[in-house]
Amino acid sequence: MEKDCDFITSIFGSNVFNDSVMRERLPKDVYKALRETIDDNKPLNPAIADVIANAMKDWAIEKGATHFCHWFQPMTGLTAEKHDSFISPTADGKTMMVFSGKELCQGEPDASSFPSGGLRATFEARGYTAWDCTSPVFIKEDGDNIILNIPSAFCSYTGLALDKKTPLLRSMDALNKQAISVLKLLGNTTSKKVIATLGPEQEYFLIDRSFYQRRLDLILTGRTIFGAPSPRGQEMGDHYFGTLHERVASFMNEVNHELWKLGVSAKTQHNEVAPSQYEIAPVFATFNVATDHNQLTMETLQKVANRHDFVCLLHEKPFAGVNGSGKHNNWSMVTDDGVNLLDPGETPHDNMVFLVMLCAVVKAVDKYAKLLRASVANAGNEHRLGANEAPPAIVSIFLGEQLTGIFEQLANGTATSSKISGELKLGVSTLPRLPKDSTDRNRTSPFAFTGNKFEFRMVGSTQSTAGPTFVINTIVAETLSEIAAELEKSQDVKNDAQKICRRIAAEHKRIIFNGDNYTEQWSQEAKKRGLPNMPSTVEALGSIMDEENVKVFEKHKVLSRQELAARTEILVEAYSMRINIEALTMLNMASRQILPAAVNYSAGLAESVNAIRTAGADPSVQKEMLEEVCDLIASLKSGIKNLQISVEKASKANGFEQAKIYRDSVKEAMADVRSAADQLEMIVDADLWPLPSYAEMLFIK
Repeated sequence: MEKDCDFITSIFGSNVFNDSVMRERLPKDVYKALRETIDDNKPLNPAIADVIANAMKDWAIEKGATHFCHWFQPMTGLTAEKHDSFISPTADGKTMMVFSGKELCQGEPDASSFPSGGLRATFEARGYTAWDCTSPVFIKEDGDNIILNIPSAFCSYTGLALDKKTPLLRSMDALNKQAISVLKLLGNTTSKKVIATLGPEQEYFLIDRSFYQRRLDLILTGRTIFGAPSPRGQEMGDHYFGTLHERVASFMNEVNHELWKLGVSAKTQHNEVAPSQYEIAPVFATFNVATDHNQLTMETLQKVANRHDFVCLLHEKPFAGVNGSGKHNNWSMVTDDGVNLLDPGETPHDNMVFLVMLCAVVKAVDKYAKLLRASVANAGNEHRLGANEAPPAIVSIFLGEQLTGIFEQLANGTATSSKISGELKLGVSTLPRLPKDSTDRNRTSPFAFTGNKFEFRMVGSTQSTAGPTFVINTIVAETLSEIAAELEKSQDVKNDAQKICRRIAAEHKRIIFNGDNYTEQWSQEAKKRGLPNMPSTVEALGSIMDEENVKVFEKHKVLSRQELAARTEILVEAYSMRINIEALTMLNMASRQILPAAVNYSAGLAESVNAIRTAGADPSVQKEMLEEVCDLIASLKSGIKNLQISVEKASKANGFEQAKIYRDSVKEAMADVRSAADQLEMIVDADLWPLPSYAEMLFIK
């Protein structure tokens, strides 16, 4: 056991140019200057860049690296990298290994080939990557290819953000600035910085690679666009937290080792609700590091799965009829001296800092509910949200009994008491008494308080955590700035802070809901409360450019109007492109695989009818089967034709008009094609059916 512990501690962060490596390899003055940049948000001194770069190069070469790259996150939601070697030819025909400070701090990838929403034209290729020194540099091993990766921001020649990371870093600065202002006004004289922290839980599916290779829909779209239900799904509840299959456990073990080497603190692993569904969760980290780590986690899951002859599916809804996959973003705020601003403490009704921060979050979520909904809107998540497996499209907050009680007291005057935590006695003498939390949890809530953090449960499994997170940071920064503006004029800060909390509680209590978010009753109640309900991605994305959203992003310098408009255009275009790919894939599979298989089966039935009749027996059963199959074939053929017409119609439109056609016409036509095909799957001889079934993919390891 001790040997195993030594192994884990020895590999953790072994491929990361982390603080201990920097302290060991950098001159003391250089290390100190770099730490000041990281810790105090000071500009990086260009004079030390060459020293840092050289130390990184030597360390990377010792690890076997031959190249470096600026690793960045364009608005595809994925990561991007362009590799450059360390070699620099010399006059004598040889070479030396060189890495300069300029190469460390700035790169120049093509900026015209990534989605830009009009910020870059095809002929305008220049773009820049800039080293994000607050996220550690790391070594990535892809087979024999070992690369020094430099986490970076990505911007255009004109300085506009072309990536996910830049607005995230800007929002972290905005939140820090406003939170520190409020803390100082409330009497905190020790904290110098507020660090936003994130712990994203990642759900995913694993299926055998042999099944994946026979499913064009999985290969091209990441989800099954055909598939009759398995006779057994998740109804037994036996997969959740169940014993790990040995092959899956081996996969998870290797994933952990790979992530630990990258400094990713993979902590939790388990079977999820749906068959063949799993989850991995890390320890909390600062937002930009957590986002980087989540991108590495998704990449590592897929890479390691291939080594075990699995394929990792990250789509929000790869299989109809069973739970899809989300990414629960656990969000909090912590000071540089270790104070969690969302920790209620023993007596939260007396904890003014906590109450102010809580009220700031509640007001932000209520005021900008549409923007939060839009931050998780995409074609994949549309299948999942509101499907009794994920929160509905109505944004609300779960506070639990204790905090709701305090909130109600505030709305009615002053909070004077808190529900006290208890102790659970299980009635068995050998079992320990368990400390009981002061409130339960609510898995149906979109935005749930869970002890000392908020869990944003609407995020889709494929999404970068950056988008939803910079939205939360920005809107909370805005409400904190409003609170700070009032307190700066106050003659009695404590009394006025109570008044502010009282007003927020009274004006925004409509957003608090502790019940079952899945019920139709809540939908009706939410409507009475005036809460927005936007079930479709198109509707949600249409709210992004509302003037109040533009103003809040511009005020805190997170996104300009132009940058926000570009992102909206990219998201709308991505929605249309995704459904278009799914529709074209469906047409291909239906016409070339499913229809021929059904026709072959009907031909066999027809021969059977004739043979039985010739033999003088009654062919009525076979004839009935033939008629049923022929009717479904006709429905399938008609559905294919209608889908072709809908896709053609969508291709002639653009922007939101095109997206609405895909939502209202193409998706409906796809549903008709699938219905006929899935019914045929339940009838056609299994030996003739061209696709692996749900039962095979979900239950065979």
